[in-house]
Amino acid sequence: GADVLSKQDNDYLCRVSAGTPMGTLLRQYWLPVLFPYELEPDGAPLRIRLLGEDLVAWRGTDGQVGVMQNACPHRGASMFFGRNEENGLRCVYHGWKFDIDGSCTDMPNEPAESNFKHKIRAASYPVLEHGGVGWIYMGPESPAPPLPDLEFARVSDDQRFLWKRVQTCNWVQAMEG
Repeated sequence: GADVLSKQDNDYLCRVSAGTPMGTLLRQYWLPVLFPYELEPDGAPLRIRLLGEDLVAWRGTDGQVGVMQNACPHRGASMFFGRNEENGLRCVYHGWKFDIDGSCTDMPNEPAESNFKHKIRAASYPVLEHGGVGWIYMGPESPAPPLPDLEFARVSDDQRFLWKRVQTCNWVQAMEG
């Protein structure tokens, strides 16, 4: 008969949330996460679910891409509904604003002399655009390792065809195919 993984072995191999063995492994690499054309400066944020984490991406006024946790650190409101303005994403609930590094840059509900905003951070991840793809690094290494040197990224845009698709399976099944 065919060898079948036990539930325990399957869970070990397929679970990718933070703190799981495979989640820890995959976070050591740059992962393709979005197409740069999906985000406009000061435009609408983009929802992303990656390695078991709900995230939101946006492009700041200066063109840089930020990816941070979807839940605002203050009250957990979805940052997807936030206002993308002046190089930050502002939560619609109480107006806290975060930059691409996850630093809180504005707290309109705090007195001007308060330094509380300097104590608050949102989980955020670096994103680099290369070869027509936005790559995210979710691992602990700082600075992040170099981007992968893949051949498709070294050719001009007119020599490359990229696409997305929804594939309802776990990451191991996608890699098998």
